[in-house]
Amino acid sequence: MALVTVSIGSNIERDRHVRTCLDALAATFESLAISRVFESEPVGFEDGRNFYNLVAAFESDWSVGELQAWCKRLEFANGRRPDSPKFSPRTLDIDLLTVGELTGEHDGVALPRGEICHHAFVLQPLAELLPETRHPESGATYAALWADFDPGSQRLWAVPFAWAGRKISHPD
Repeated sequence: MALVTVSIGSNIERDRHVRTCLDALAATFESLAISRVFESEPVGFEDGRNFYNLVAAFESDWSVGELQAWCKRLEFANGRRPDSPKFSPRTLDIDLLTVGELTGEHDGVALPRGEICHHAFVLQPLAELLPETRHPESGATYAALWADFDPGSQRLWAVPFAWAGRKISHPD
């Protein structure tokens, strides 16, 4: 079993799509751990709708290809189109961040995902969820990476969010 981390994002019907994703993850994988939910301004998008972003972690013995296919099926089931432009509004965006200690390309997926060290909307929730876990390539803890991160113009803030009858997120 490997610890898998995924980033989850949505800027269309954000509450509904994030909850649907968490429901599917919890129904499929055991021991789901979830970061707080952050609202962030879009990075690289012309459409100015803010995103909800969070990170989830769970154990799995699935291959990288099986995990990636599952994520894509869930995205498509929630209205994401396979032909949508890269920087367009998203009902649901699920990206594999890490699968255990794997590095390099596996089943067509580059691991760990480069966004970890480049986007506050990925690194901050990951650092809060798994502060002492080490980045598979650099060996630095996520807490240390976040402490050294310069978010620049990447503004994000924690928002209140409830799922499955419990509060999982709150502002600072």
